Amino acid sequence: MIEWLAFWLDDGYNPDTIYLALANIVLGISLTHAYRHVIRRWNWVRLPFFRLAPRVLLSVLVLASIMTFVNLPFDRTLYPELFINEPVVLFGYLMSWGKTMFAWVLSYTAYHYVERTRDAEIEKLLLKTSIRETEAKVLRSQMNPHFIFNALNSIRALVYEDPTKAQQGITQLSNILRNSLLADRRKTVELREEIKTVEDYLALEKIRYEDRLNAHIDLDTRTLYWQVPPMMLQTLVENAIKHGVQKAVGGGFVEVTSWLEADAKDHDLLHIRIRNTGVLGDKEASDGFGLKNTAQRLDLLYGSPASFHIVQEKEDIVCAEIVIPSQSDTIFRKNDTKNITSQAA
Repeated sequence: MIEWLAFWLDDGYNPDTIYLALANIVLGISLTHAYRHVIRRWNWVRLPFFRLAPRVLLSVLVLASIMTFVNLPFDRTLYPELFINEPVVLFGYLMSWGKTMFAWVLSYTAYHYVERTRDAEIEKLLLKTSIRETEAKVLRSQMNPHFIFNALNSIRALVYEDPTKAQQGITQLSNILRNSLLADRRKTVELREEIKTVEDYLALEKIRYEDRLNAHIDLDTRTLYWQVPPMMLQTLVENAIKHGVQKAVGGGFVEVTSWLEADAKDHDLLHIRIRNTGVLGDKEASDGFGLKNTAQRLDLLYGSPASFHIVQEKEDIVCAEIVIPSQSDTIFRKNDTKNITSQAA
């Protein structure tokens, strides 16, 4: 290019030189546009690096050769003194145009390769988030149908014996079903709302088990407005009655307590403990609906900060404990998902 400029100035603005420069600009734009078409048409940016690199180098060679063999006839006519040693000149042309084309092709390909890799990562994150959200919705919406049948049978038995209590039972069952339907639309609810569902559930089970079921709920007032997964405690209490109180000859108890406890970083964690009469069998520990459901939902919503453990506290008492991180951590995770979505848009 410097030689062209020197000859151009020495020749007094030779029109042929100007036309050749303009022709090179048009040809360069055309070739690079063709390269863009090829790289998009065959989705080269989706290829792994070891397959993309040879294609880029071959493209540089092809583009440099085209520019060289187009320019050579014109330059030989305009500047014959440069072509005394033609093979060396040809090699120099290829090297000169090769460097120019390599710089452009490399920068263009690298930019789109990085962009494509970034977009692919965002798509994977969005897909993973969508899958996790779908799984969470399925888990939130699940309810044991046997409970509904048993509750309806219990209420039916009260229709003639105690109509007032039967009406109350219908209201409690309606509240549980409504909350079960709403659980599909909400990720979390306040603990006090979830406990109201648990109380309605226990009241209906009390109709069935009468004195064989004793229930006690003791909550720290600081935890009442803490956000928890909907229908999670109800499912665990149902699991406790099904695998514990129901199987005990003399009946049993269910106890729900909550409190706040700081972790090593002085962040508050919500602890919820459910104790009940029962024996923790291997099948219940690995396949129990309430247990598996709870572990999956906590992992989907909070990840590693949350935990769920169940142990045999005593010979006839099972203890399950849930740990949920602070509400700010939950908001942070939601904001991360929103940021990913906005980047994809």
